[in-house]
Amino acid sequence: MTITIIGGGICGLTLALNLHARGIACRVFEAAPELKELGVGITLLPHAMREFTALGLGEELLAAGIENAESCFFNRFGQLIYQEPRGKRAGYQFPEVGIHRARLHLALYRAVQQRIGRDGVVTDRQCVGVEQDERGARVLFRETSSGQTLPPVAAEIVVACDGVNSSVRRQLVGDGVVFTGINTWRGVTRHKPILTGRSYLRIGSILTGKIVIYPIADDIDGAGNQLINWTTEFKRDTPSMNDWNKPGDLADFIAVYESWRFDWLDVADLIRKADFILEYPMVDKDPLARWTFGRVTLAGDAAHPMYPRGSNGSAQAVIDARVLAECLAQGGDPRDALKAYEAARREVTAEVVRTNREHPPDFINIKVEELTGDRPFDNLDDFITQDELRALSDDYKRVAGFALSDVRRG
Repeated sequence: MTITIIGGGICGLTLALNLHARGIACRVFEAAPELKELGVGITLLPHAMREFTALGLGEELLAAGIENAESCFFNRFGQLIYQEPRGKRAGYQFPEVGIHRARLHLALYRAVQQRIGRDGVVTDRQCVGVEQDERGARVLFRETSSGQTLPPVAAEIVVACDGVNSSVRRQLVGDGVVFTGINTWRGVTRHKPILTGRSYLRIGSILTGKIVIYPIADDIDGAGNQLINWTTEFKRDTPSMNDWNKPGDLADFIAVYESWRFDWLDVADLIRKADFILEYPMVDKDPLARWTFGRVTLAGDAAHPMYPRGSNGSAQAVIDARVLAECLAQGGDPRDALKAYEAARREVTAEVVRTNREHPPDFINIKVEELTGDRPFDNLDDFITQDELRALSDDYKRVAGFALSDVRRG
């Protein structure tokens, strides 16, 4: 059995490693002419680290990033709303890790080259369509850099791991992204450790301005400064949607954060001193009624693009990869394996998509903002208790599949 994987991102590379571990031949085709160190930070939750550890990459990724110790929620006046331990400090077997996306991507790429071979990933290959019949599938490519049409690639099974703007999904179902007026800007800043230096912070809400902040690298300059990842987002009544991964303009959003100067952090200064700023839209797609079409199936963001909240998109993608590989390893007609994979994963991820829209982890911030009238409080317990806030946090973990009991079960 030969598997063709479209897309050399986190999902595609992880799928290749999972298939190889089960003795199934595969090859990854990536549209980018070359793999570069791009992007900003990403958080690997315990259930994602469980998957990477099973592939023998857990220690490498932990060493390349920072282990989160706590998650803290603040209002936009710098007041602590709720705090909880994370990762191993919360009793998980696996850590929660903040890491530069490029370090994660390159670790996966190196592992594929070492285990499968240097031709395990073919770059400069843009997928322009898939054909199939009873005998097999053929993937149509053109060279990204030149636009030249290339000979089709034969495969028994094709897995689209080509992200939120998947060309394969577009061919199969023809849907588009859902944008509701939320844009984001992301950056990395060299800064002294904030709070414990192992703190994941959510400040404010999308209604009045929100920023997520966490470290992704230690002592990057010999002076004890960390590389701090940050993401701003807020909702406006606008049809204007940011582009993906393009340079962001500080003037488009800094005014929201100018007054966010707390005893423990100057947010505006953190943003202004960024090494670079990138813009992205906050989009997802409505859950599909099916992912599998004969010999072709979807995985990761191609199957279930979700709001990038709760650090759960990458985790769901790598779980997809493992479950799909397990189904294919059972033998029999591989088309039946694709159906079994879809049955195991489609509704689970659809619930996460819906929850990230309606009740994400930072729903805690939104709830407190509503209860306090978006004003500083003297005693938060007059509005909501810590037990009630903890219940909101635990509910999200349950839906997202990383409640403590879920991760232990594997």
